[in-house]
Amino acid sequence: MARAPLRPLDDAPADAKELLAAAEARNGFLPNLLRVHANAPVALETYLTVCGINARSSLSLAEREAVQITAAAEHGCGCCVAGHTAIITKAGLDPAAIAALRARGHVPDARLEALARFTQSVIASRGHVEDADLAAFRAAGFDDQAALEVVLGVSLATLCNFANNLGDAPLNQQLEPFRWDAPRASAA
Repeated sequence: MARAPLRPLDDAPADAKELLAAAEARNGFLPNLLRVHANAPVALETYLTVCGINARSSLSLAEREAVQITAAAEHGCGCCVAGHTAIITKAGLDPAAIAALRARGHVPDARLEALARFTQSVIASRGHVEDADLAAFRAAGFDDQAALEVVLGVSLATLCNFANNLGDAPLNQQLEPFRWDAPRASAA
């Protein structure tokens, strides 16, 4: 049972209704993660706005989703791991790469491997990445713009992952094929 109300469109705060309606039309269903966010319309608006900004980054779709899956797995957010797995699966990323991202293991694609490790470093160090981690990221072909866009992706993921973990919403039926059961994270 969710710890925060799962706001349906007809019971959402007025400031959230239009955003939820657009999301439902875009997705074909209303993701529970957005229904949780609707309890604070400014949080929902921030999440959706930053999603749009993140989509304009120089990182490819696969790279953006690798950041999101890595961050969600690091933060223990099953809803987000499942949701981003659905996106990247439909986009055609290699299933072995997806499985590795979800497991926080070695990704067979060298560029995505470097991206996943750099994302983990950004999260673990709160941005104080070691010179060696930044050098490895750059050696994989990424530049300073991409490094800051990883930070952008981590900030987006943190908002969504933490809100979902707080709300403890059940996974939508549409995302069940992509379920990921998170180990309970310990407080840092």
